[in-house]
Amino acid sequence: MTVGDREVVITSPDKVLFPETRHTKLDLVQYYLAVADGALRGVCGRPTVLVRYPQGVGGEFFFQKRAPSSRPSWIDVVSLAFPSGRTAEEVVPREAAALAWMANLGCLELHPHPVRADDLDHPDELRVDLDPVPGVPWAQVRDVATVVHQALDDVGLTGWPKTSGSRGIHILVRVHRRWTFAEVRRAALALARDVERRVPARATSKWWKEERHGVFLDYNQNAKDRTVAAAYSVRPTADARVSAPLDWHEVALCDPADFTLATMPARFAEVGDRHAGIDDAPQDLSALLDLSERHAREGVGDAPWPPHYRKQEGEPVRAQPSRRRAPRRAPPKT
Repeated sequence: MTVGDREVVITSPDKVLFPETRHTKLDLVQYYLAVADGALRGVCGRPTVLVRYPQGVGGEFFFQKRAPSSRPSWIDVVSLAFPSGRTAEEVVPREAAALAWMANLGCLELHPHPVRADDLDHPDELRVDLDPVPGVPWAQVRDVATVVHQALDDVGLTGWPKTSGSRGIHILVRVHRRWTFAEVRRAALALARDVERRVPARATSKWWKEERHGVFLDYNQNAKDRTVAAAYSVRPTADARVSAPLDWHEVALCDPADFTLATMPARFAEVGDRHAGIDDAPQDLSALLDLSERHAREGVGDAPWPPHYRKQEGEPVRAQPSRRRAPRRAPPKT
C-alpha cells in the first residue's frame, strides 16, 4: 500500500483477526488509515507499546515493548528506562504509515506512554481510568464519569472523555510538561479520593481488590511505565470495539457497543475527532497537588503502588489487608 510518501507491505491481508465479525488484517489497516488524524493525536511522538494478536482475537497475544529489529528505516524509536532498571527501544509513531505498519504486525491496540519522545521524564497527560468491578452496570460508570467532570471543573481543569473500548471510561487531562511522574500520580490520587468523597457508595480509590466496590479510579495508571489504550485503539472484543472519544454531552447516553471497527470510520467522517482541541491548552496541576497536600495534612498520605515498583517513601504497607500481620501484643506484666 502507498500511505503518504511510504510504501507499506501488508502480509496475509485476508487473515481473519475477528472470527465473529470476519474482519481481516486488511480491514484493520484500512480502519487505522480512516481515523489516522484522530489516532495520531493520541500516539504521535509518544513511545508506544505494541499489543500484538498475530493469530487474531481468541489466540495468544503479547505486549511488545522492544521495537522489531526488522523495521523500515522511517519508523522512529526512542530508548526508555523502566522501574526494573531495564531499557528498551520503543516505537514512536509519527505518521499514518506507521499506523499501517503496526497494524500489519497484528497490533490491534495502541498503548502510548503519557510522555513525548523528546522529554521522557515529564508527562503531558494525566489519565483518569474508571475501572468497574465485576457486576457494576455501565450506567454507574457513566455516572461516576460525570462526577469526575464536576471534580475537574472545581479545580479548573478540562477532561477529555472516551470509552475504553472495554468496560470502562478514560478521561484525559493535558498538562504542562512541568511535573514528574510521581507528582502527576499524586495529583491523580488526590482526584480519585475527591471523587470517592463525593460518591462513596459508587466510586472507590482503594487499591486492593478485596476493598473495592463500584467503580475503581486507578490512580496508578499514572505511574511511570504504565500505559492505557489510546483514543481510536481497537480492542480485542468479539465485536471489534474501539476506544471512542466523546463530547461530555455524549457520555450520559453512550453505549460502548456503538463504537466498533465497522462504525467508527463513518462517525469520524461525520463529526471528526471529538478530541481535536486536546492539545490547544496544556493545564496546571497545582490545584490538585494542593489538594494532595491538604490530604496529607489531614493524615491521608500515599496509597499503594503496583507490586513491581520499589517501595516508595511514605507508602503504606504494601500487602492486602487480609494478609497483614496483626501487631504483636506486649506480654502482660507480672
